[in-house]
Amino acid sequence: MSMAAFRSELRFAVRDAKDPDQVDAPRPLPAAPRQRRTVIRLWLPLTPLWILLSPFALILAPLIWLAPQCRGVPPYRTAFAVGAALFALSGTVVDVDAPDAQVRIHIY
Repeated sequence: MSMAAFRSELRFAVRDAKDPDQVDAPRPLPAAPRQRRTVIRLWLPLTPLWILLSPFALILAPLIWLAPQCRGVPPYRTAFAVGAALFALSGTVVDVDAPDAQVRIHIY
């Protein structure tokens, strides 16, 4: 017996105890079972991706000086800060629950 059916039976038992005149009232049928939920599991490899792309970030860092919006930004410090942020995300698990689906994203 599912928990919902048990709660429904308990609710009727309490109602019958409070009002004995409604004992013969028809009871509604239990709810139909829900459809199976879709489960999606994703693995997002940010750490290996950063290790593969970090040489390009360091080689292209001096080009940041050419962009006028980024004149005061130290390019190498920015590249290392982005790398540190990606490394800090390692081991993060993101769960998204919806009525029809469950999505789990594992960042490593």
